[in-house]
Amino acid sequence: MSSTTEIRPPLPPFTRESAIEKVRLAEDGWNTRDAAKVALAYSLDTRWRNRAEFANGRDEARAFLERKWNKELEYRLIKELWAFTDNRIAVRYAYESRDDSGNWYRSYGNENWEFGPDGLMVRRYACINDMPIREEDRKFRWPLGRRPDDHPGLSDLGL
Repeated sequence: MSSTTEIRPPLPPFTRESAIEKVRLAEDGWNTRDAAKVALAYSLDTRWRNRAEFANGRDEARAFLERKWNKELEYRLIKELWAFTDNRIAVRYAYESRDDSGNWYRSYGNENWEFGPDGLMVRRYACINDMPIREEDRKFRWPLGRRPDDHPGLSDLGL
């Protein structure tokens, strides 16, 4: 159950515009790679499935994100709205990162999100596939942090 003391707009029920805004805010947050800040978008009792890993609660989600960004270096992410209903959003996304040996990957995924009335995410289900890429094949080359507004999205990049 979501906390009633925290509010994270936009709130459900979502319109197309508010769903797109929610997706971009999530992308922006994840591109900070600040696990403590990103975890605040999730309810205290959030439930995740990410690949074969499960997180129960905000603290486990934060710990997951810390582990993730300690091994996925130079992480850059683009998310795109796929579908939405009253309190659910489906996204597709891709991110590029490298490991500590300098090997680059593009990871493709889909997520299903469910939100409480306070706008905090209560459920997150993610499916992801990793594809090795050469450094010269990277498409996400903006400086670390928020994707610039004029950078192409997934559809524009043919992804």
